[in-house]
Amino acid sequence: MVALLSACAVIPAYQPPDLPMPAVFKEAGATWAPAAPADALDRGAWWEMFGDAELNRLSEQVQLSNQNIAAAVAAYAQAQAVVRQQRAGLFPSVSLSGGATRSGGEGASRSGTTTQASLGVDWAPDLWGRLQNGVNSAQANAQASEADLASARLSAVGALAAAYFQLREADAEIDLLQATVDGYERSLTIAQNRYAAGVVAQTDVLQAQTQLANARADLATVRQNRARFEHAVAVLTGQAPAAFALAKAPWVAQVPEVPLGLPSTLLQRRPDIAAAERAVAAANAQIGIQRSAYFPSLSLGASLGNTGSSVADLFRASSTVWSLGLSIAQTLFDAGATAARVDEAQAARDARVAIYRQTVLTAFQSVEDQLTVLRTLQEQEPLRREAVSATERTAQQLLNRYREGQVSFTDVVTAQASALSAQRALLQLQVNRQLAAVTLIQSLGGGWQAPWLPGPGG
Repeated sequence: MVALLSACAVIPAYQPPDLPMPAVFKEAGATWAPAAPADALDRGAWWEMFGDAELNRLSEQVQLSNQNIAAAVAAYAQAQAVVRQQRAGLFPSVSLSGGATRSGGEGASRSGTTTQASLGVDWAPDLWGRLQNGVNSAQANAQASEADLASARLSAVGALAAAYFQLREADAEIDLLQATVDGYERSLTIAQNRYAAGVVAQTDVLQAQTQLANARADLATVRQNRARFEHAVAVLTGQAPAAFALAKAPWVAQVPEVPLGLPSTLLQRRPDIAAAERAVAAANAQIGIQRSAYFPSLSLGASLGNTGSSVADLFRASSTVWSLGLSIAQTLFDAGATAARVDEAQAARDARVAIYRQTVLTAFQSVEDQLTVLRTLQEQEPLRREAVSATERTAQQLLNRYREGQVSFTDVVTAQASALSAQRALLQLQVNRQLAAVTLIQSLGGGWQAPWLPGPGG
């Protein structure tokens, strides 16, 4: 009878929430496929696609030393322990107790020692699936915690890559500004010489001094930014900023080539989507737990014990006492409390479904945004390079003409400012391309070159 009743679970049949899928990525033209859980598949060392050995070393260190990842690992271990705890409730509990009592009084008949020992077994059969639903809910929460761990790893390495690329861009900008300061110092010397010769007015010298001072101020600002990025890298790798230093090195401004047709299976690996779906499953199991309160609960108990006036009496059959018990409890009236708890669980599941759908929609938006950014920046780069070349030639030609007295120093200052602005804009565009690639990888739940991905043939 118990086995038959145990099959009468009251949990609603679980189906992952439906969500209308677009036929293609609007910005990439990739066809979507039916969803299949893939968040546990290997994402590969996606950071290696940027071709920077120092970034590879730091990324490995982040996964070992980052404290947010360490906290997520502990949370996952905690969730696994809860699963084991819930599963233990499906089995009987066995207890052993013993003791000795000595009593005394005025009469000899009132004095003596009593020794007892007993073995007890208690079991509450899971008639309506309440305990199994608790296990299912805990397992879903543990899977969500595992996805949170994957999300923490992806986020930490993504933050590292972003800080590292901005640090390397700052190194390149420091070199540019230092060269610019050197050039402005030469321009100031030219202006001072021409003023001393009585060829030009003092305003040329003042303009050159202003331009040089502004360039030095910009250089100090970029050095400050570089220090902030270095501090961020230190914390992400689990080190104190005071004990960490990242030496200057050439900037590898490489950007991974995005495939023309990104398969939809990539988005299925996003850990936040996996965590949101598992939260729906856990909430669905809670409905079954609350519904089980409508039905009676059954408890079985058995005990076997001995009582005697001495330890030797405990081993005599005549001193053995045993018992078997069956109890059934049913709530007859609770003023609608059970129904309210069921409604609460159903509303919680509906909320989780909405959160899951919003998470998926946000993922769609993020992928489309980054594909747009990457395409736009790629189109802009050759134009920025053309602008840099043109402004550099213009500035040099005007400086030569100024030496010959053909143009004013104001023309030189304007041209040099335009050249510097164009060069800095090109550097910013290059780092923005790398940052957009990192964000796209995070939006897809990992790199697009993991070994499990299907080839062109399917």
